[in-house]
Amino acid sequence: MTKITIIGSEKSGKTTLAGKLGKRSNVTDITMYDYAKNDRILTTIDATGYPVSVKALVTALNLSDIALLCIPPAGLDPQSAECIIALDLMKYKHGIVVLTKSDTSYPLAQEELQAKLRKITTGTALENWDYISVSTSSFEGMEELKELIFTVGDKADEDLRKLDGLRPRVVIDQSFNVTGIGCVVLGVVTQGTINAKDKMIAYPAKKELEIRSIQMHDVDVKSAPAGARVGLALKGIQSKDIDRGFVVSQEETVATNFILKCTLSPLAKEFNVADMLHLYVGLQSSPVKVTEIIEVEAKMERAKPGKEYILKLSGSKEVAYSKDDRFVLANLDGKQRFIAFGYEL
Repeated sequence: MTKITIIGSEKSGKTTLAGKLGKRSNVTDITMYDYAKNDRILTTIDATGYPVSVKALVTALNLSDIALLCIPPAGLDPQSAECIIALDLMKYKHGIVVLTKSDTSYPLAQEELQAKLRKITTGTALENWDYISVSTSSFEGMEELKELIFTVGDKADEDLRKLDGLRPRVVIDQSFNVTGIGCVVLGVVTQGTINAKDKMIAYPAKKELEIRSIQMHDVDVKSAPAGARVGLALKGIQSKDIDRGFVVSQEETVATNFILKCTLSPLAKEFNVADMLHLYVGLQSSPVKVTEIIEVEAKMERAKPGKEYILKLSGSKEVAYSKDDRFVLANLDGKQRFIAFGYEL
């Protein structure tokens, strides 16, 4: 099973491409498209709530293994540039740069655009990504794109198999009640293997539960490995007690305040002590206040782009996370909103 997120500017043709990669299913601030043929299963997520909502972009990327960054012939604009910064801060390993609307450009212009983008992304998470040209009117190149997606998907699956032996975690993106069944959630197994009858806990609420049954693409299964998109019927919890972003696990840290070792993007805007930022981890987010900025054991009043700091952050919303989770910080008042990544000290 391959899970991709298709991102880019509103004028990139990304939503048109998403509609050609599968049949539309769930629609919220992200829109999902499903495709199945023979043994190939593809879930495409379009972050339709972006660029208005940064959260929609972060959610879509965290639910996927591969990102498709769509760039039209006009090249980068502020939205697509922001997407590149987000991908780099998240260290997004697997992806494809799709040069869209290829029928409105010339081969030489496409080559020049690709060369320019490769130069811009040198040293970033996108440095070694594949490139492909696709028309969003005649859809020439679509079959080649699908094959490339599945090729990259095979590489992503190899990485996911390394996670099967870890303790199980499921990130939840939807929760609802089904008559006769009870609480049902949809989500992704981010690591480990889950089994029917497993007893786990929903964080940050710390609600104990049991996995009553598991479905993958509407087929009942007894277990699901890392990377699987699953539907879970849960026992011992109600749908109103579990929201998007909850983590079903056996042990998580729950906190409202954080001490993070952070690296600021060179393109970030500087910020000060007492400024309000937004913290993202997995599908969760929380507004946080910067209470301290520390550089080499010295307290600073201001954090500057491209530098490394220890940040002390104070919030009011409980967030669940594990030690190795990667945090992303954003300034929602900025033109380029993503500013830093960090890990808990």
